[in-house]
Amino acid sequence: MDNAGNEQTTSPGEELTTEQKRENLIRLAFGGSRQAMEAFVGTVRDAIPPGTGVILRGSAVTGQRWKDGAPFDADGPGTSDLDLTLVGGDDVMALYKLTGFFLPGVHSRPLSDEDPDIAPTLVPLREQLMEMVKRPVNIQGSRDAVIYFRGELMGQPYLTLIDKDGARAS
Repeated sequence: MDNAGNEQTTSPGEELTTEQKRENLIRLAFGGSRQAMEAFVGTVRDAIPPGTGVILRGSAVTGQRWKDGAPFDADGPGTSDLDLTLVGGDDVMALYKLTGFFLPGVHSRPLSDEDPDIAPTLVPLREQLMEMVKRPVNIQGSRDAVIYFRGELMGQPYLTLIDKDGARAS
């Protein structure tokens, strides 16, 4: 939203600023509550290995689905999911079973309703996060190179929630 409270929109191909992505996330996934978002981020921070970064991708940060351009929650309240990615090394990759990877040790499939048993130690976190936001939350694990490839080379926007040093990203 701009300073006058108007919803910000972007045209296809226009890049959102970090602040626009953060404001989209707060408005769309947290009902406008910055405190609810901070509680969500704090819950994630408390559950992840040290040195793990956390990003959020998808329509919660852009306001529209990547595949078809439909708005967030186009199918009704709580229907759009949150796509959380844990970015790290061996500690993050060890959270997923060998069968839970697109590329073993590098890029996991998301822990989701479709793959509910690929990361057993993350299931309680996922359940807690879904209760907080009243919508599906998917948790994927990736190495830095995958995030770079998807974000910089493929142009898939994301918002950093937690830097690898554990600090909230600005």
